[in-house]
Amino acid sequence: MATAANLPPAVAEEAAVGAAKTARTQVQRNNRQGRTKVSAPLTGLMWLIVAIYAFPLLWFILSSFKPGSELFSYPLSMIPREWTFQGFMDAWERVDFAQYFLNTATVAIITTVLTVFFSACTGYALAKYNNKGTRLFFVCILATTMLPTEVILNPTFTVIRDLGLYNSLAGIIVPSVLTATGVFMFRQFFLTVPDDLLHSARIDGASELAIFFRIMLPISKPILFTLAIFSFQWRWNDYIWPLIVLNDPKWYTLQVALRSIVGAENIDWPVLLGASVISILPLVLVFFVFQKYVLNADVSAGLKD
Repeated sequence: MATAANLPPAVAEEAAVGAAKTARTQVQRNNRQGRTKVSAPLTGLMWLIVAIYAFPLLWFILSSFKPGSELFSYPLSMIPREWTFQGFMDAWERVDFAQYFLNTATVAIITTVLTVFFSACTGYALAKYNNKGTRLFFVCILATTMLPTEVILNPTFTVIRDLGLYNSLAGIIVPSVLTATGVFMFRQFFLTVPDDLLHSARIDGASELAIFFRIMLPISKPILFTLAIFSFQWRWNDYIWPLIVLNDPKWYTLQVALRSIVGAENIDWPVLLGASVISILPLVLVFFVFQKYVLNADVSAGLKD
C-alpha cells in the first residue's frame, strides 16, 4: 500500500487538505449536535411561554367574532360556533368610532414625532457636550422615572388647566412630549458614536445642526424607530391622563370611549370586544411596518482605518 511519503507532493498535499476538511466537518457536526441537545429544552420552554401569553389574546380575538348569546354559553369554546362580524359593525356605527379613532391617531402621531425629536436632541446634548452640570441634569431626568404617575397627576393637571389646555387634545400632547426613557435611549446610543466622527465633520466645515441632522440622526435610526414604536403604543393605549383632561365626548380618545361603552348595570360585550379588536389594529400595523428598521447600526462606518 502506498504511504503519504511515497505519494507525489501535490497528491500528498491534497490528501492532507481533504483530511483536515473531514476533521473540521466532524468537529462542526459534533458542536451542532451538542448545541442542539442544550437548546432543545430551552426552545421548548420558550414555546411554552409563548403559548401561555398567546392563549388569552387568541381567545379575546376569536370571541369578538361570536354572537352575544354564545359568549357565555356552556360549555365554553374557543372557536366560534357561529362566525359573525356584527360586533365590529355595531362598534363602528352605534358609537362615534371614527371620531374617537381620529382623535387618538392625532394624539399618538403628533406626540410620537415630538417625543422622538426632543429626546434625540436632549440625548445628543447630554452625550456629546460635557458642560458643568450635564451629568447632574441627566440624573435629575432619570429620577423622574422613580415617581409613580399618580404622584404628578395633580401638579400636571394644575399646569395644564392654568395654560388653558383643559378639555383639548393639546392638553394630552404637551405633558407627554419628553420622556426620560427616550432621553436615556438616545444618550446611551450617542455615547457609543466615536467622537472622531464629529471632529472629522467639524474639520470639513459642518455646522453643529448639520452634524446632528445629517450624521447623528441617520445613524440612530434603530433607536429612533424603537422609541417611535414605544411612544405610539404608550399614547395609543393611554387612559388615565385623557380621562382626567377630557370632558367633552367629542374629544374622547379610544380608550376613554371604550370605557364609556361599559354601562352601569350591563355591558354590550359584542360591541366592546369588536371595538377593542379594532383599536389594536394600528399598533400591530405600526410594529410590522417599522420592525425592520430596529437593527444594529454600524456607527463607525464613516471613519477611516
